[in-house]
Amino acid sequence: MLSKRMEEELNRQINAELYSAYLYQAMAAYFENKNLKGFANWMSVQAKEEMTHAMKFYRFINERGGKVSFFGIDAPKNDWESLVDIFRNVLEHEKYVTGRINLLMNIALEEKDHATANELQWFIAEQVEEEANASEILEQLKFINGEGSGVFMMDRELKTRVFVDRTLPQNGAGV
Repeated sequence: MLSKRMEEELNRQINAELYSAYLYQAMAAYFENKNLKGFANWMSVQAKEEMTHAMKFYRFINERGGKVSFFGIDAPKNDWESLVDIFRNVLEHEKYVTGRINLLMNIALEEKDHATANELQWFIAEQVEEEANASEILEQLKFINGEGSGVFMMDRELKTRVFVDRTLPQNGAGV
């Protein structure tokens, strides 16, 4: 059984994950408008990943006898100064999400909620990967000053990213 505090924070995390999906889809739209299909694809895959993270929290709250609650989602920014600016925003946002996950873990440990702490381990590992991916792309963009033929090479590479739902159990059962 989840404590009231943990249930509330997990529901806030669902909202944060849904906002992340919304933000990344807005970034995908920006890239579509700039005819950078690979960058748009990367962001769309990222948005789908964030939706699956929200659903993983959703399933967990229900499994633990909690009540899922939804809140309004803030409108994301729709315009950026440059490719470097966008990926700086992505990295900052992922660091924010990491902070939220760490807060959840701190609460779980404080409350000796071992089941939630165990569930959060998956998200902690995921956030290490999320920050590393965003940082790598940001550094590559900085290296090429976010312009020139390097952008088109990156665009081609980012077009190959595909969505894989890693939140589902091995047998493929889902919500």
